[in-house]
Amino acid sequence: MMAIEEIRKNRDLVNMIDWDMTPEEAVTLYLEWGNNWSHGRMVKSKNDVSYYFVINTWEDTPIIYLVRRNSEEAVEMAAIELPTALQNTFFKKVGHNKGVYPIFGEVRDWLKKELDAATYHA
Repeated sequence: MMAIEEIRKNRDLVNMIDWDMTPEEAVTLYLEWGNNWSHGRMVKSKNDVSYYFVINTWEDTPIIYLVRRNSEEAVEMAAIELPTALQNTFFKKVGHNKGVYPIFGEVRDWLKKELDAATYHA
C-alpha cells in the first residue's frame, strides 16, 4: 500500500482523484449498470476508472483508504490513519456509527492540504 507521501509525489494520481465520489455513487456507477443514466455519468468499459477516498470506521482507529475502482474490482491503494485531532469531529458528524463513509468537511480539507491538491483538479 502507498503512504501519503507517495501519493503526494505522484501528481498524475493526485490529479485523477475524484474528491466528490462517495462509496454509494461508486457502487451505482460501477456495479449497478442499469441505472447509471439517471446520474449523468456512464461507465462504458472496464477501462473507465475512478480514484477516491473513503473512511472506514469499523476498526478502533478510523482509516482513510484511497480506492481505485473500475467495473471489475475495487483496490485499496493506500491506508492513512485519520489524525486524532479530526476523529472526534468526524465521529460526531456520523453519529458515532461504524461504517464506510465518504470524505467531507475537515477531513477532505486536511487531505487536500497534505496532498497539495488545492491547485490540482480531478
